[in-house]
Amino acid sequence: MDILIALLLPMATFVRGAPLPELRTGGAAVTEDAHFQELALRSASLVQKILISIPDTHKSCIHTETFQLNSTENAKLTMMMESIGIPSAPVLNVVSDTVTAETSLRRMLEGLQLHRSLLSSIMPRLNGKDKVTELLADIRDLLIQIPKMLRTTQTEPVVLPSPASVTLSLPGEYEVQVAAHLTLVQLQAFARDMVRSLRSMEQSDEDETATP
Repeated sequence: MDILIALLLPMATFVRGAPLPELRTGGAAVTEDAHFQELALRSASLVQKILISIPDTHKSCIHTETFQLNSTENAKLTMMMESIGIPSAPVLNVVSDTVTAETSLRRMLEGLQLHRSLLSSIMPRLNGKDKVTELLADIRDLLIQIPKMLRTTQTEPVVLPSPASVTLSLPGEYEVQVAAHLTLVQLQAFARDMVRSLRSMEQSDEDETATP
């Protein structure tokens, strides 16, 4: 019995002293999580759906012919954007050694909340509301998915960003058209940045093969 105890003591010391595996929350460590990968793909699919629906939404509610989604003339409306009170979208970057998945996901939430608030404020003044309603539903669905992704990067309860509050100055029909147009232009650019950011969180088949 004394010999058995002598053999087991070093093993017990080794097990007790071994460090617990750490949950890393930035870069590739997050993308290795299978559930995170599933959520990322689902979110990317919703973003693509939003990008596809934006042109039809724009066509249905913007009746000023000079307002085009991908026009260089949009830059000339910057002053109108400020006077109406449309905030700029958060800056999104791909995940890297200096930008964590958590940071990108929080900015996605902030940007989605902002554009939902903007569209909800403008919609009552628009003639064509159906497409805007459908777009808002897609944004709502994405606002459900992104927090799920964020929770997989945390070991503690996640505190989500507060919904954006916007107050727009829309005295006339022209300002309503400008506000709707610029909101959709900005949402389109933000959604494209979301696609790039989400892709940087995805793990390709080559990555999985290379993982030891």
